[in-house]
Amino acid sequence: MAVMLYYPLVKPPTEILHQALLYWDGIATIVPRSPEVYDVAVPEQLKELRDRDLYFPLAFDEGALAAGEGERSGAWSGCTLFSESPAAQVLRQELRRMAASSDRPRLPSPPDAFLYQGKVSGWLGQELLSLGLAERWEEDYWCLALPKEAQLLVIGTLARDLATRIEFSPYTDHTQAHTRALRGPIENRVPSWEVEIGRLLPAPGTPASAVLAFRDRHADERQRLMRALHRLLGDLRRDYEHPSDVLAQLRREIEQSVQDYRGAAKSSRMAWVTRSVTVTIALAAAAGSVVEPGLTWVLGAVGGYALNVATREIRPLTSFRDDHDFSYLHRIERTLT
Repeated sequence: MAVMLYYPLVKPPTEILHQALLYWDGIATIVPRSPEVYDVAVPEQLKELRDRDLYFPLAFDEGALAAGEGERSGAWSGCTLFSESPAAQVLRQELRRMAASSDRPRLPSPPDAFLYQGKVSGWLGQELLSLGLAERWEEDYWCLALPKEAQLLVIGTLARDLATRIEFSPYTDHTQAHTRALRGPIENRVPSWEVEIGRLLPAPGTPASAVLAFRDRHADERQRLMRALHRLLGDLRRDYEHPSDVLAQLRREIEQSVQDYRGAAKSSRMAWVTRSVTVTIALAAAAGSVVEPGLTWVLGAVGGYALNVATREIRPLTSFRDDHDFSYLHRIERTLT
């Protein structure tokens, strides 16, 4: 299944939810472990989508190592981020760097960012408190108040680590969370592609019921376009030395699937807009000899869109599904021309 793991919030914005329903097999978010807090934090719309196997609530379980079906209000039991794991070591290092910085983020009054301790492993809450990057919120003992920068770093790193363990794809509309999730020590980075693609979405104000009806009515067109785009990203990761050849081989398939999808959209009589989505694709370390960071160019035009590509260096995943390392950044209010 191609499932997006949205972060940093439990409830995704409407535009992200539409993206998941039209271009993915489902959407997941990280939720608190407590059944009582879960019932309050997760809106009814997501619970209804869960009943249709389109929404997957994930929770970090203190006693679990692998993800599996859980019993907490229909939530999945997630993975503990053990304090000695590579992701935890990077997170601890980045938090300590943030705390020691001369311009360390300060907790505003009143606080504008929170973290339920039930969403993270116990050691992490203690680490935030000991570094002075979080305080217990007076209105809820089990909720930590912390600067927005610290919250986005924690949730971004957790989401990327959890997503790759269970073969989901981390997806956000917060640029800072996306950047911090990919950051790592300079000496331990790998090259990556940043591919910008366009996505046709229902205009703001379109009800979810209309989007679901379109999804069901045009399942074939949706599946063909999903397969073509996911194949493009996978082939770019494997054949990083010849990106133009990858596009040439898939051009006809992509253009035909885009044309069919646009035809279905036009027949729906809904209003549509185009949004930009940036996909960061981690490459093998060996790609460093041929992929120079800091470059930007137009790979080519396909389906009526220019396919923009850039290169950068990111933190690698050293365990689990390191061959499934894709991270998505949704550009709300930005179109791709």
